[in-house]
Amino acid sequence: MISHIITWSIRNRFLVMLATVGVLAAGIRAVNTTPLDAIPDLSDVQVIIQTDFAEQAPEIIEDQITYPITSEMLKVPGARVVRGYSFFGLSLVYVIFEDDTDIYWARSRVLEYLNGIQRQLPDGVEPTLGPDATGVGWVFEYTLESDSLDLAQLRSLQDWSIRYQLTAVPGVSEVASLGGFVRQYQVEVDPERLRAFGIPVTRVAAAIGDHNVDIGARVLEMSGREYMIRGLGYLEDIGDIENVSLGVAVNGTPIRVADVATVQIGPEPRRGAADRDGKGEVVAGIVIMRYGSDALATIDAIKERLSVIQQGLP
Repeated sequence: MISHIITWSIRNRFLVMLATVGVLAAGIRAVNTTPLDAIPDLSDVQVIIQTDFAEQAPEIIEDQITYPITSEMLKVPGARVVRGYSFFGLSLVYVIFEDDTDIYWARSRVLEYLNGIQRQLPDGVEPTLGPDATGVGWVFEYTLESDSLDLAQLRSLQDWSIRYQLTAVPGVSEVASLGGFVRQYQVEVDPERLRAFGIPVTRVAAAIGDHNVDIGARVLEMSGREYMIRGLGYLEDIGDIENVSLGVAVNGTPIRVADVATVQIGPEPRRGAADRDGKGEVVAGIVIMRYGSDALATIDAIKERLSVIQQGLP
């Protein structure tokens, strides 16, 4: 048998060389296109449901959110295991599917069943799905450091600029922010002033929300031209918040937020921090790879995009 193969190969040298070149080219292409990762992805097909319910105890979260969602997810076709976790102000439900289940089919089924349970949840509570990623999807991390910008400014730069630009990179599912301070407008009311004016604290919150809105009107025609009319009402700085009206005093004087509270820009309460090499706090970004993407190609694309972003940073 072997002698016949050798004889045929000698007589058909051109075909043998052509086949050899073809196999070599296919091998080179396979080396360049085969997805590479640091470790094999053996994680389950899972969908994560995250629900925020601010300032509520774990017992309330469990009874009103985690338990109803977990019970409903048991009905999802292909769901193998459903796990629920209740924390302070946060509910996490993990729905694990059979190994041969398509991740996007699973996510669509979870969304379908979530729509059916929405009316059973507390008002204002909106469950959201986690990123379409796996347990080994954490592929890249970077830090922001500056001698001229503080941690709050770096965090704003990360949240409102860099994060969105990296999210557009092919293969990226989510970019999470870590460290720094999230800036927010803080209104610290004075209970004694509120009592003096007879104003409940709920009116302060409602008034600020009602004043922070643009109002649409109509089109006004004058001299053959149309003018679009709208009311500009968005609050832009501390002064705008301080001037929000809360009512009128008994002597006819308007009562403003500044009369009953102090308005300032401060950091949002946080539970963690980011540090690099033990040299102090930094702002960091964590890039999560999309399910089924090539880790090496995604990392290369992230590095290329970061080099472009770097040129536009302060």
